[in-house]
Amino acid sequence: MQEKLLLDFRKEWAAKQYVLPGETVLLAVSGGSDSMVMASLFLERNILFAAAHCNFGLRGKESDMDEQLVADWCSANNITFHSVLLETKARSEEWKKGIQETARILRYEWFEEIRKEHKYAKIVTAHHANDNVETLFINLFKGTGIGGLHGIRPENGHIIRPLLFASKEAIAGYAAARSVPYRDDASNESDDYLRNAVRHNVVPAIKELFPNVVASVNESIERFGEAEQLYRKAIEQERKKLIEKRGHDYYIPVLKLRHREPLATICYELLYPFGFTSAQLPHVLHLLDAGTGHYVSSSTHRVIRNRDFLVVTTIPAEGADMILIEAAPCNVDTGQYHFNFSVQQKPKAFSDDPNVAYIDMKGLEFPLVLRKWKMGDYFYPFGMKMKKKKVARLLIDQKVPLHEKEEIRILECSKRIAWVSGIRPDERFRVKESTEQVLVVKRTRK
Repeated sequence: MQEKLLLDFRKEWAAKQYVLPGETVLLAVSGGSDSMVMASLFLERNILFAAAHCNFGLRGKESDMDEQLVADWCSANNITFHSVLLETKARSEEWKKGIQETARILRYEWFEEIRKEHKYAKIVTAHHANDNVETLFINLFKGTGIGGLHGIRPENGHIIRPLLFASKEAIAGYAAARSVPYRDDASNESDDYLRNAVRHNVVPAIKELFPNVVASVNESIERFGEAEQLYRKAIEQERKKLIEKRGHDYYIPVLKLRHREPLATICYELLYPFGFTSAQLPHVLHLLDAGTGHYVSSSTHRVIRNRDFLVVTTIPAEGADMILIEAAPCNVDTGQYHFNFSVQQKPKAFSDDPNVAYIDMKGLEFPLVLRKWKMGDYFYPFGMKMKKKKVARLLIDQKVPLHEKEEIRILECSKRIAWVSGIRPDERFRVKESTEQVLVVKRTRK
């Protein structure tokens, strides 16, 4: 009962700090206990909302029954209901991604489309305190660094998560006390997915030693998040003090860098955007005492000791068939052409220059591959309504001369072509209304 009352009190506070009076928000409602409790709380507190349900088509009739439950509840309570049937398996195979990752990408893309179409102020999900703990453990075990310790953010752009304060047990108690209808997803009991395995095996084992693990870890997550903000501000200040751009290269003064503490962390953060890894840090630190001409290479850049500076420069890529693009911004030379990669907010106007590509960042996964095209390559040219076409046929249709064909490069993401450089981008990576950030790639002749 205490948990239920706590849920009542803090939910009102948690939701209303993100939703302004008069705003209508879009709730992601799966039909499970978490999202149905969230919808019930919004209804009780007269916060204006509509419901959105994704049917992923993965559990046959069970999926349809989930959708029907949400639809019936919305009808009974006079709530606007949006639903969609997603081709999750087909997209998973096409994108070469796992079912869970594919489902996540598809649902958030659809939520954002609905939000913009109907002018909803926010998208609201029912992530709770237990989800937060699981996310922290997964990030910690994967070694994501300080960026993974903040767990699930309560607010991220247009997405809010007002139930993060509540434990799964509190939500279950509330659902029982208020007779909130919901359906259990049998797939949540399987350990086939990483999160479920952590939920069913790791967290219970820790609870035996630390019964209050959910509450205590969530308190730590709040502190980690605040610490990360200070960390990022400090790193940005160091970056401004230490990096000077000269043309296409970046200069870091060795004497200034030597006096920075913690040296290894600062070096890593300065060079990470250029594709350097933590495993390369010892080699980079050796450059501080090395002579002119010594260098360390990432897949796209070199950091070279040149007298009193470390100089970060693009690797000359003449003749290379395949170049890894670990991160943006970066510059790549391929002999005849120079490629500039940058991440920008979606522009209001787009250049019609075929040597400039605008690619939705949501669909991208680094590292990207910039390579020469080969026979058998195919993609889905932009503007052709997802019709497949071989690159060789496209070059013939475009009447590209033989000597220029040999210099055509393909930009590839997870084995899918995103852009045939200088010709046309792929439909699967197009910029949509929901796009917020784009990868801009410019090709110029040297």
